Amino acid sequence: MTFRLFLAGAFMLGLTACATTNSADTPGAQTATSAYQHSQAEFERDREAILAMIGEYDVTFDFREVVALQPGYEFAEPKLSGAREVVRVVEVRGDFISLQHFLLVGEEEAPMVIKHWRQDWEYEPARIMAFRGHDNWDMVDVPASEAAGAWSQSVYQVDDSPRYAAVARWNHDAAISTWEPDLSWRPLPRRDDTTRSDYHAIEAVNRHVITAWGWVHEQDNTKLIVDEDGASTPLVREVGVNTYVRTDLAHDDAADEYWAATQDYWTLVRAYWDNLEARADGFHVEDDAEGTLLYGPMLDASMRLFFGAETTEEAWTEAQELLNAQVEIDGAADRTAAAE
Repeated sequence: MTFRLFLAGAFMLGLTACATTNSADTPGAQTATSAYQHSQAEFERDREAILAMIGEYDVTFDFREVVALQPGYEFAEPKLSGAREVVRVVEVRGDFISLQHFLLVGEEEAPMVIKHWRQDWEYEPARIMAFRGHDNWDMVDVPASEAAGAWSQSVYQVDDSPRYAAVARWNHDAAISTWEPDLSWRPLPRRDDTTRSDYHAIEAVNRHVITAWGWVHEQDNTKLIVDEDGASTPLVREVGVNTYVRTDLAHDDAADEYWAATQDYWTLVRAYWDNLEARADGFHVEDDAEGTLLYGPMLDASMRLFFGAETTEEAWTEAQELLNAQVEIDGAADRTAAAE
C-alpha cells in the first residue's frame, strides 16, 4: 500500500529521516597518541550501543525548569509532549555512523512524515563544531588525549545545518550503555526560539543511555544570556528527559517512502556542510525562529521533489542559493569550496 506523505508542516516542526544503509567492514580501534587504550571489544560494544538507537519508538519529551538563577525569574510552564519517531541509518562505516530521525504525525493509517534531527557519530575525531551564540559556530581541534577511545556526537537540524557536538567515551555497565560528555553550548530549541527572546544559548550536559527497552536522551541545561562579545550570564536551569520506548509503529514505511524519493537531494546538502566543516575555521548561519530564511524553503524543495514537481538537480540548485545567501564562512573555506 502507498501511504500519503505530507511535509507541508515540516518547516514548522522540522525533522530528519533515513532508510538507506551503507555498510563497511569494521576497523579495529585506532591507535591514539595517548596512554589510554581502547580494546577492539570495547570499540565493537560502542558501535552496538549507537546502532541500538535504530528503530521505531513511542517518544516522550519532558522539559522542566527547576532552578532560577536570576532574581525575580519566573519558571516557564513545563513542556511535555509525545511523538511517534522512526530512526534509520544514513551511513555506516567502521568508525562513523549516521542516524536520522522521522516523526510520524496525524492519522496512523496515513501519517504525515516530518524530517527531524540527525546524529552523526565519529570515533576518535580530530575536530568538532562548537556553538558560540548568536548563530555563530567555530571548528575546534580535539586533543589526542580526549579523542582516544572516544566518540563525537554531532547533531544537525532539520535542514542538516549544524546544531551542537561533544566528545566522550562510552561506559558499558551490564545491559546499560551510557555516553556523557562535558558541557557544550547549543542554540535555542525550537520550543523556546519561537516563543521567547530572553536568552541566547543553552549550556548542556547531553547524556544518552541505552537500555533493554529503548533509550533515553537526558539533558541538564543552563539557559544563558550571551552578549555580543560572547560573555554569558546564567538565567535558569532546566532538566530534559526524552524517552524512546521501542515499539512497532503502524506504517513506518511512510518514512522510507519519503527518504527514497529525497535522499539524493539531502546527500548533496550534507556534503555542503561536511566540506564546510572540513575547511572552515568558523561560520555564521542566518535563520529566524520560524525557519523562513533557510530550513522552511529547503524542506519545501524536498517536498516538491517528493511529489515529482521538480528534479533533484532543481531542488539542489535552490538549496545552494539559500545556503550561499544565509551562510557566512570564516577562515580557509569559501562558498565554492563548501559547495563542491
